[in-house]
Amino acid sequence: MARIAGVNLPNQKRLEIGLTYIYGIGQPTARKVAIALALNPDTKIRDLTEDEVTKLRQYIDENLQVEGDLRRERSQAIKRLQEIGAYRGVRHRRGLPVNGQRTRTNARTRKGPAKTVSRGKRATAKT
Repeated sequence: MARIAGVNLPNQKRLEIGLTYIYGIGQPTARKVAIALALNPDTKIRDLTEDEVTKLRQYIDENLQVEGDLRRERSQAIKRLQEIGAYRGVRHRRGLPVNGQRTRTNARTRKGPAKTVSRGKRATAKT
């Protein structure tokens, strides 16, 4: 099992897919990494030699911002928006969609499960 950037890559996956298990690397970036190191993106992770794994690890550490550093930078950017009182920061703070999506319907991923509002008890008629 190859360990790159603190992540164990699954042995049975292709290189191109296995690299996507690292936070900050998607399929296009994984493809670019494989091409830059002259590796076949279709090789399985288990078939990589120690030398190839070392080259991968070194390339990713030097050229890409991944895992902890990237998470930290993103969370700091969100905190900065919240501190300066920007609209996007307020939306983050309230747990609502940030990019202008509608909230009257939908937005359940951000808002959480629906909280049913009942009408309450009816007042009894006075005679």
